[in-house]
Amino acid sequence: MPITQLDIDSYDFPHPKEALTEPNGLLAVGGDLSAKRLNAAYHQGIFPWFLPSEVPLWWSPDPRAVIIPGELHIGRTLRRFLRNHPYRITVNHAFEQVVYFCAQRQEGTWIGRDIQQSYQKLHQTGQAHSIEVWHNERIVGGLYGVSVGTLFCGESMFSRMENASKCALIAFYHHFLRHGGKLLDCQVLNHHTASLGAKEIPREEFIRYLYRFRNRSLRPDCWSQQVLEL
Repeated sequence: MPITQLDIDSYDFPHPKEALTEPNGLLAVGGDLSAKRLNAAYHQGIFPWFLPSEVPLWWSPDPRAVIIPGELHIGRTLRRFLRNHPYRITVNHAFEQVVYFCAQRQEGTWIGRDIQQSYQKLHQTGQAHSIEVWHNERIVGGLYGVSVGTLFCGESMFSRMENASKCALIAFYHHFLRHGGKLLDCQVLNHHTASLGAKEIPREEFIRYLYRFRNRSLRPDCWSQQVLEL
């Protein structure tokens, strides 16, 4: 099946069911990274993922990794750590820094300057958000992603001290649910998210969740700058 080449003047995407099985989830190529196109993509269960040297590639994998409310897993060792953790955790205090640090990986990164600038614009429009983990006055971990109604699409996380990114996700999970959140999208399962209870569900099931939640609203103070409790 040929891959759809996106029209620079149109924000229409093919339906996710048209994505390839190999490579898993590749749906379309091209277009730009404008806030309008990114917003259209996330509202259909699609996200960009490509190397800085490539044209934009758009994905909707099957299965999809999610954390369902009530299924967060915190192991015994991590629970002990949480009781005496040395961190302060905040919402939307340092979005640009979080994205930058997520891009600093020895093995290379897909979060190039174009991606960083595009998500910064989404943040400025109130659609993309960050969770920061601080040790004293130094940022040592965090995550960022995109809010779609009462669903949150996690994009990336980083950790520079023990369990910092896990603390970010755990604190955010409880905060998100208290404010009416219904589902955390982890996109593709990895060991880190699986250890916290993420699991794979069929893409069709994920799309049903998305359609149900994307036009609902969280409590308005969910994304205000604040400190989170673990």
